Amino acid sequence: MKLNSVRSFLVAFLLGSSGSVLAQAQQAQPAPAPQAPFTANPFAFPIKPGTQNFLSGSMGEIRPNHFHGGIDIKTEGKIGLPVYAAGDGYISRVKVSSYGYGNLIYVTHHNGLVTTYAHLHHFPTALADHMLALQYQKKSFEVEAQFNESQFPVVKGDVIAFSGNTGGSGGPHLHFEVRDSKNNLLNPLRYGFPEIVDQIPPTIYNFALNPQSIDARVNGEFVRREFTPVKQGTTYTISDTLSAAGLLGLEIQAIDQYNGAANTNGVQAMELKINGETIYRHNIDGVPFDKQRQVSIHINYPVIKLKNRAFQRLYVADGNTLPIYEIDNNRGRFRVEEGKVYEVVADLTDSYKNVSQLRFYIKGESSAYKVTAPPTPVTSTKIGHEVMESFLKITVADTAKVARNLDLYMGNYKYAVIPSYTTKAGSVYLYNMIGGLPDSAEVSGKRVRFPFSHLVPPGTEYLYSNRYMDITFRENSLYDTLILQTDRNAQDVFSINNPLVTLFQPAKVTIRPSKLPADKSKAAVYAMGWGKGAGFLGGTWDGDAITFSAKDLGKFKVLTDTVAPTIKLSGKSPNQISFKIWDNLSGIASWNCEVNGQWLLLKWEHKTSTLTSEKLDKTVPLAGDVVLRVKDAMGNEAVYTTKI
Repeated sequence: MKLNSVRSFLVAFLLGSSGSVLAQAQQAQPAPAPQAPFTANPFAFPIKPGTQNFLSGSMGEIRPNHFHGGIDIKTEGKIGLPVYAAGDGYISRVKVSSYGYGNLIYVTHHNGLVTTYAHLHHFPTALADHMLALQYQKKSFEVEAQFNESQFPVVKGDVIAFSGNTGGSGGPHLHFEVRDSKNNLLNPLRYGFPEIVDQIPPTIYNFALNPQSIDARVNGEFVRREFTPVKQGTTYTISDTLSAAGLLGLEIQAIDQYNGAANTNGVQAMELKINGETIYRHNIDGVPFDKQRQVSIHINYPVIKLKNRAFQRLYVADGNTLPIYEIDNNRGRFRVEEGKVYEVVADLTDSYKNVSQLRFYIKGESSAYKVTAPPTPVTSTKIGHEVMESFLKITVADTAKVARNLDLYMGNYKYAVIPSYTTKAGSVYLYNMIGGLPDSAEVSGKRVRFPFSHLVPPGTEYLYSNRYMDITFRENSLYDTLILQTDRNAQDVFSINNPLVTLFQPAKVTIRPSKLPADKSKAAVYAMGWGKGAGFLGGTWDGDAITFSAKDLGKFKVLTDTVAPTIKLSGKSPNQISFKIWDNLSGIASWNCEVNGQWLLLKWEHKTSTLTSEKLDKTVPLAGDVVLRVKDAMGNEAVYTTKI
């Protein structure tokens, strides 16, 4: 029988087949007893059930752009451990990919819950053959399949896969999730798996007080201040009473750990009490899958981007719609009044009910003008400014010994702003820009212009245009009112605020370069990021303008890619052929391999830039002319030929 006839027969047979996944027994040592009472557990542990396991990641852990949606179970640093069905049900969905979850299985259970198993290395034979046939039918490495309950039924304890390191995994492990019927991500540890031992309370590194009103002060200044508490038993505290005023928000940097593992994990729940009254609670134990990106408003996003330190807010910022909070009318913010003393207590609880406590005191100070430190003498007036959410903070180093009023201009209108306080750096003036967007400020004859373009409201679609850029913010793009700042420099780098301003839903952006590329079919938009790297965004040309989708704000530039990918043969034999492939700019988009004109599956592993073949019929050797075509995102194609 010819190769193509064998392939056609196997595709038809395998796609029409059904079968169950066989259970495999595992000898296990007794698991330690649970440390606390939990909800009755309908599930078995998916890795080495009945023995102590270790986690490298927990539910709700802060990741760069999402909450971690499950638990990461260690697999002894290797691939190929049996993965067991957590409960009775059926395999309802399977996905093969080099990115994200990698090779992924969904199991739908009779109780309505769904468990997911990610970064898998391979599947049992019946399921593996089905997915391989689907790949050959679609002539694609990345495929996804959905099944009904009769095709791949499973019983609790059946081996449904083998652990791996596929997708966005940073090392061998199993990512395990529990979801409800509404696709909310539930904490698997809510069921109290005895395989995980946790007797270690959370560790508190730092906390911060963040001003939330124009009259707010922390130790005399309108500034976010961080403090490092000292541990005394399970309580963290500082020796001094802090001085503050106005409306404040508390932020905490903390981690959790499990017995026998050095990994730093996320803290499950936090509660804030002011003078014994609870004003805020959160529990990261039911995050909607489509709202995971809102982690960037749950934390102080600029701090994690600049310092790689995750401070969770114990107040709910505007635009945060996560259903994980219990809050008062001030959304967890608290007001400090002059002359009063406040006891601030925050309880941090992990999934196994271990608790650490942060406790400190604040004495209310006056927010009236004062000199916190004599200003450093200067020979000429200097004006600096920064934007803190909607507040404009202007610092003036003046030649005058007494602080003067500052004139703030909005078009033809001028407003006198009195100083709020004076420091070594100069006198500080505060203004809430929700009241109107200033274009410049003047003091002592020195004038500075501001780069503010517009006030963009959240919660509605909004179009902004200027001579070189159009931006359409979707209804759910912004978390809060945006003080928009745009620019195009001499190198045709377009700026929209900076990467410290995050979006929930992408914005549609059109830019008009001053110098058009010679070949627009090879030119696209790239995000310039923090350093020298460029991230491909693509875009569609219409005349002299190109439109693209921006998931984040920052710097953008049109670059041209005319260089085809690079292909290098790694090895070849009648059983398998493999290649290394790279691209210089826009990235690998597609590949196609044929042996004697017949399509051959090449599995892609982006972490190692490797393509590896897998035959549909393992009995037929690879033989003949091999042609590999690889294209990048701009359509540049490289062709590699060889013989087996």
